[in-house]
Amino acid sequence: MSAPHPIICLLLFPGGLMLLASSLFYEWLERKLVARFQNRIGPKVYQPVADMLKLIVKEEVIPKSVNRTLFILLPIFGFACVMTASLYVPMFGVDAAIGMSGDLVITMYLLSAMSVCLGMAGANSLNRFAVVGATRTLTQLFAYEAPFMLSLLLPAIAAQSWNIATITKYAEGKTWMMLTLPIGFVISIIGVMGKLEIPPFDAPEAESEIVSGALSEYSGRGLALFRIAKNVELVVCLSLIAAFYLGGIGNPLLFILKTFVLLAVIALLQSSLTRFRIDQTIGLWWQVGAILSLAQLMVLIMVKVL
Repeated sequence: MSAPHPIICLLLFPGGLMLLASSLFYEWLERKLVARFQNRIGPKVYQPVADMLKLIVKEEVIPKSVNRTLFILLPIFGFACVMTASLYVPMFGVDAAIGMSGDLVITMYLLSAMSVCLGMAGANSLNRFAVVGATRTLTQLFAYEAPFMLSLLLPAIAAQSWNIATITKYAEGKTWMMLTLPIGFVISIIGVMGKLEIPPFDAPEAESEIVSGALSEYSGRGLALFRIAKNVELVVCLSLIAAFYLGGIGNPLLFILKTFVLLAVIALLQSSLTRFRIDQTIGLWWQVGAILSLAQLMVLIMVKVL
């Protein structure tokens, strides 16, 4: 009777199936909050599940002009990267499944791989909209990735560790780093929106300009994998920010509530701001975000040294 126990834990507590289900719930909650902020009703709670099932059962059309192997493997690889990153992160107020020295760096690289897969997916196509979307995705990646990484490295330097579990334990016994490192906290929120191309930073997939950007030629299972990977990445990033900046894990229910609050902030920004042009998102954020991150880093190092 004990044999199924590890499998059940792997899938449900809080394993792959629970993470996939929760990512769909977070998508619904974000869409619902945005709708309410815009005085709309919004989708039913089962709508993301219905959308995903519809994509999975639909035929996957593979254009003749693309590299067939890359076209099929890129969604799988991007999905695998974000799922692997979740193993190092305390999800739903439960300690991470695995941990090692330097796992924060591994997690950041795995999360970045998803954006690289999106860019390669668009560049693999001869479709003009996909190529433009891929160019914007990769350009925006360089603009947002460095400030976002710096915002996660600030708590690591404060805790003097590159291990996520150690940083989380350090955050539990201290004043919330949202208050002691406010610049890093703000940059982490904006960085997540930029990484996931959430409005107003959705120039790479602007429907009114370039259809669906890098994913214009994806359909069926490939598109479903990319969508679910983005949802999972959102949950992982929110969990990291909550663990580092909002007082660690503590009570699991309180931890989940913190991620909901962060999601509500993102939804509020998403519904309040209009889309930025790609030059605005790149130039302004790279100049301001990176400089502010480095300034916060220098102050933190000086405080540690003194």
